[in-house]
Amino acid sequence: MANTLNGAEAMIRMLDAHKVRHVFGLCGDTSLPLYDAMRGMNHGITHVLTRDERSAAYMADGYSRVTGRPGVCEGPSGGGATYILPGLIEASESSYAVLGLTTDISVGTYGKYPLTEVDQEALMRPVTKWNTVIKQAAHVPRMVRMAFRAMTTGRPGAAHLGLPYDIQYDPVDPDDIWADPMHQSYPAYPAAAAPGAVEAAIDAILSANSPVIVCGGGVVIAGAMEELDRLATRLDIPVVTSISGQGSLAETHACAVGVVGSNGGTDETWEALAEADLVVFLGCRAGSTTTARWEAPRPGSRIIHFDSDPMVIGANYRTEVGVVADLRLALAEANSLLDARGQGHATFGGAAAAAEIKRRKFAAFHKLAASDETPIRPERVINTLQKLLPADATVVSDPGTSCPYFSAYYQLPQAGRHFITNRAHGALGYAMSAALGAWFGRPGSKVVALMGDGSFGFTCGELETICRARANITYVVFSNSAFGWIKASQKDDKGARYHNVDFTRVDQAAVAAAYGVTSWKVKAPQDLEAVMRRAIAHEGPSLVDVVTQPLEESNAPVRRWMG
Repeated sequence: MANTLNGAEAMIRMLDAHKVRHVFGLCGDTSLPLYDAMRGMNHGITHVLTRDERSAAYMADGYSRVTGRPGVCEGPSGGGATYILPGLIEASESSYAVLGLTTDISVGTYGKYPLTEVDQEALMRPVTKWNTVIKQAAHVPRMVRMAFRAMTTGRPGAAHLGLPYDIQYDPVDPDDIWADPMHQSYPAYPAAAAPGAVEAAIDAILSANSPVIVCGGGVVIAGAMEELDRLATRLDIPVVTSISGQGSLAETHACAVGVVGSNGGTDETWEALAEADLVVFLGCRAGSTTTARWEAPRPGSRIIHFDSDPMVIGANYRTEVGVVADLRLALAEANSLLDARGQGHATFGGAAAAAEIKRRKFAAFHKLAASDETPIRPERVINTLQKLLPADATVVSDPGTSCPYFSAYYQLPQAGRHFITNRAHGALGYAMSAALGAWFGRPGSKVVALMGDGSFGFTCGELETICRARANITYVVFSNSAFGWIKASQKDDKGARYHNVDFTRVDQAAVAAAYGVTSWKVKAPQDLEAVMRRAIAHEGPSLVDVVTQPLEESNAPVRRWMG
């Protein structure tokens, strides 16, 4: 008996073997053996107790995005499994590796109407890349290895493991506890392009008159930023991004134009995409937001598409050249080919075009940011953050009011994942929790989370978790007493026939203070910078509740409210 593990202990050993260092989760009846194993065993894992399983999954997501390692969340059967689901679908659709571990009722009670019974495997199947409920304890090590293999190879995504209560007590052979070290981070086992594919793409680009590169989140996930910088600089080609693609280049880079599309794009940046005669999509699915519901690229535009997922290529546009490969490897090959050709290739005036576009865009922005109007303009909040945040800050945003303003106007000074937002499914309440995951993953970086007051109400209970962790996070709430995105959509699409989008104004600063967060409420524009400076400098959790202009009255950088 001394030479055996039970199923719960084997699970902890397998997570430890994959170098998992943080697990975010919430206790429950079916998790008793798992928690006992975490308590009693010698391992390198820190468990972070959350107040909601949704939050646990969002924390794992934020952690994964900043570390490039799988994030892990856990929860009990029944409601725990259903609550953890939103975070898994967001991670899967956004191509980030997150493992959802849910304990379950005993296999021996299936079909006998026990409390909290739900078919977890069927529940998780549509929202994960890979999922199973373990039926025998001996399968635990193998299933964990399969989950990590699925999460980290090809297009990354979420996986789910169900661990029934009785399986947690059954014996497991310790000799089967091992892990492939390549699956500790992602993308694992990156694949190069087919012979000739990258050269065909380069030939097509060089034959164009006014090409543009459109970067999605895949560039940062693949760690292809340096190779992209080399390619864009040597070709002097303009580079635009989706919101998820921010960080592909530093936004202060000479060739960086900014975000395009219906959310966070402006009329000025849209010109770069709409006027191109050849579009190069890099790790970008060319979905509805980036293309403003496929308004651009124009019909007949030439399309070159690089992606690690072959299902993406040709999904929305007829593609002249498709390159299925890890982006870092593919762009490295492109640069090697150009090296071999020497200096005689074409260039495209990208830096001059980007400078002119940004000049016009920021001239309009700075006029609004300097306004002393009340309620405070969101532009002023973004401009203040630009002045005060360090270059290596990590900013997390909910998809509501704060997202388009930040994406349009904040100039990220470094390449890499320094801006996080949940663009795939856009659930409110994400930033509160994802910021804590990002802080655990990157504790040396100043973390700032942005959200509307509608979002704040979804997960403000996690302020207790944040205070317990003593996390150095500053929260900024854009308070306008409405679900502003929908209210603005009702104005734009329904002739301002507003219905059930407004709610009572809440003092978010007072709520946060009750949890132990150092908090301020700001109504006057002239007070904003001083308060924000104090909040950012504070060691520990802080929150600034800013009474802001209603979104439906604003000059929000949104081309199309309905995505």
